[in-house]
Amino acid sequence: MTSHNPAPQRRQLHLNAFLMSTGHHESSWRLPESDPQANTDVEHYKQLARTAERGKLDSIFFADSPVLFGEVGRRPAGKLEPTVLLTAIAGTTDRIGLIATASTTYNEPFNLARRFASVDWVSGGRAGWNVVTTAGPDAARNFGVDDQPTHAVRYERAAEFLEVARKLWDSWEDDAVVADKAEGIWADGGKIRVIDHEGKHFRVRGPLNVQRPPQGHPLIVQAGSSEDGKDLAARYADAVFTAHQTLADAQDFYRDLKARTAAAGRDPETLKILPGIVPVIGASEEEALELERELDRLIKPEYARIQLAKTLRVNPQDLPLDRQLPDDLPSEDQIEGAKSRYTLIVQLACREQLTVRQLIGRLGGGRGHRTFTGTPVQVADAIQEWFDGGAADGFNIMPPVLPSGLDAFVDQVVPVLQERGLFRTEYTARTLRGHYGLERPANRYAGAAPELASIGAAL
Repeated sequence: MTSHNPAPQRRQLHLNAFLMSTGHHESSWRLPESDPQANTDVEHYKQLARTAERGKLDSIFFADSPVLFGEVGRRPAGKLEPTVLLTAIAGTTDRIGLIATASTTYNEPFNLARRFASVDWVSGGRAGWNVVTTAGPDAARNFGVDDQPTHAVRYERAAEFLEVARKLWDSWEDDAVVADKAEGIWADGGKIRVIDHEGKHFRVRGPLNVQRPPQGHPLIVQAGSSEDGKDLAARYADAVFTAHQTLADAQDFYRDLKARTAAAGRDPETLKILPGIVPVIGASEEEALELERELDRLIKPEYARIQLAKTLRVNPQDLPLDRQLPDDLPSEDQIEGAKSRYTLIVQLACREQLTVRQLIGRLGGGRGHRTFTGTPVQVADAIQEWFDGGAADGFNIMPPVLPSGLDAFVDQVVPVLQERGLFRTEYTARTLRGHYGLERPANRYAGAAPELASIGAAL
């Protein structure tokens, strides 16, 4: 009798919606249908989250920085604190993952460990933390520091910060709360640990003042693509948001980071790599191109040039709009923040011999992320090419205009991906880790030796 092995299941995409006020294109707020006050409109974000959930996306994501970023005349600049925003969104959604950015340079581990554990409890296990180290002197001055720590020191601090946060999440065993009314015992102090962390940057006693999160640890996302950033991701991240302009560059990054993850003693399949893509979608190719042209026409070059000059660490007057970039730009080694994005922008300009005006147009939609303009089928083709080509485990979807760009992606592109067997048609998990196919982490202190200090012992 011949036995037949079942056909292997088709590898599935992971899709995250990166939400930014009126959209990622810097002139999106100037379109007639856009609300220039959307950046502080909670209902706007709730509706976007429900749209992403309708499309069965893995998660939504909010970027953040502890500084007012860019020229305020250029686009909506104010931002709500993202973990607060996520708690509002949690109550109006059921399945979509909720990821917020928080800095390891200008926070303390106890506060962030508690905050993300709280979001995980409020959302029923859907929280994720995008770990950033925050570049730039402006942010430093908001915290009484004259200048930013060096790139290496920021990443060294980030690694220890994550170690402390994970210890704090594990400081309660999962069954520490016994809730024994008859005996009058709410929790077993022997299963709540004092972590007593002492390192180069932090001294933290613990335990955390909230129980272990539903996911064990909230999902950890990392977005730096420098050498230090890739090493941090290989050790700690569950997902990586990254930016690439070409398939070859994305493939090189993918191979490199998967190899680093294996070298760190982890299964490379447990790290999901999600490049950003800005999909400009139209019913026809010409309709999509017309939207792209309209958005680019509304860019104000004087604002965009100031921002480009800050990124390149030069004076705006050194960037004449109709000339190519100057030859004497700093090297990446001289850049203390956003090293990989700096290199991506310079390489794009040199590879395509762009003038400053042309470069501003290319960066207007995604600040260095790949912009793709076309029909829903063409967008799906572009996604599948990188996914099947060893360049991505999924994508960070960055709609150029909101809400219309997310509606178009969910209602027109997602069905194409589903028909091809590339993306789920229904959620099969309730937690964010479940969406990404990740196990719940074991508690490092469960069954620990009696000599490890516990609250029971400490009392």
